[in-house]
Amino acid sequence: MNDTHKNRLLEEFQTYLEQTDQAHVLSAEQPDLTTLLSEMAGLRSEVKAESRHFKTTLDTLSDALAALQTDNKALAGELAIHNERLQQMRSETLRIVLLEIVDIYDRLTVGFGVLQNYRPVSSLFNHSKKQDVRFIKSFKKGQSMTLKRFEQLLQRYNVYAIDSIGRLLDPRTMSAVEIAHDPKLANGIVIEELRKGFLFEENVLRLAEVKVNKL
Repeated sequence: MNDTHKNRLLEEFQTYLEQTDQAHVLSAEQPDLTTLLSEMAGLRSEVKAESRHFKTTLDTLSDALAALQTDNKALAGELAIHNERLQQMRSETLRIVLLEIVDIYDRLTVGFGVLQNYRPVSSLFNHSKKQDVRFIKSFKKGQSMTLKRFEQLLQRYNVYAIDSIGRLLDPRTMSAVEIAHDPKLANGIVIEELRKGFLFEENVLRLAEVKVNKL
């Protein structure tokens, strides 16, 4: 193959390449502006639809949260009422039990007072006087310890006796059940305590029954 033939083949190949590139460029699909705008409009509609859907979902969640908060508030109110009623029931039950304890304390106090004032009759019990005295002392000691235990129990629950003797009658804590006439004392002064009264947490557990001076 001579040089002239080679040059001709190269020229033909170059011409082929140039024609192929031009055909490719001419045949390439040019961008359609109408189609592009249509696709953008469709995409925009989809975005708006998704936004509306998201807003609807957000509103639903907000309503659900508000309803939940309202239910929680109502439940908290019901629990508060229940706890208040439970506390009232507890206080009332404790009050009833404390009144029973106070009643027992009264009886022990009366019995202890009888023991304090007891004196054996020598003429009748001369043969057993020593034994009687020892028994009374022992029994009185046991009663005294029991009374102190009851007093400690009452104090543990903030129950304290009402101090009434020598004071002016207080209808909030005392009830006048007897009247005395002592010109040496002022009108309305408590002379004697017939039944001890008690306070429970600064409230009246039981009124003191007293004898009051009246001029």
